[in-house]
This record gives sequence, structure tokens and C-alpha cells, in this order.
Amino acid sequence: MSQVSPSPAYSGEERRQHRMYVTRNTEYHFRGRTCVAVRDRRTGLFLESHLAVRRTLTGGVKYQDNGTAVPSFAAPRIGEALYFGDDGRELVTSLCSGIQRPERQLVAAYPTG
Repeated sequence: MSQVSPSPAYSGEERRQHRMYVTRNTEYHFRGRTCVAVRDRRTGLFLESHLAVRRTLTGGVKYQDNGTAVPSFAAPRIGEALYFGDDGRELVTSLCSGIQRPERQLVAAYPTG
């Protein structure tokens, strides 16, 4: 009797649009590379006037041991800061502690405006 091998992992293009970067105090919610919502982790409230909302993620910033900040156009990884530099006002967040997919209920609760 032959053994059935598990189906290979999906290797096509990523179809999920939403991603959430978690920092110490804040969650940054993205649809593609655009920040669509920012939420305070302590209160759970969306911060509609946050400078990151409706901005495009430029990349990440990695801090070296000597304190030098090294920007990158690659998506931020855990341990790096998020960098927004698209409209002349640069914004660098605190360090990313997690990258997750937001739950559907949370995506449905994003502020519109």
C-alpha cells in the first residue's frame, strides 16, 4: 500500500492583504503597504489621528549595537522599527515585537475616513 504524501505548501503569490506590526504600545495595521489603522494596545482604541494612518510603509530601520540606525526598503522584521518616509515627514516607530495577521473582526472594525 502506498503512502499518501502531504500536499505541498502553497507556493504561489501571497493573497492575504492584511498584516499587523506590533510594537510595545501600538499595533500598526496594513492593507498591502498602506497603514489603514493604528491601535493602542493598552486601551484597544484606534488612534485615527496617528501620523502613520494612510501612509505607505517605506521599510524598516535596524539599529546596530553602536546605536547607528540603518534604514532598509525591505519590509520590517521583528527587532526593527517601521519607517514611513513617503510624504516628507519621516516617522520611525519603536521596535517591532511581532508580525501577525489581524482577526477578521478586527479588520471589520477599522475606522473609515
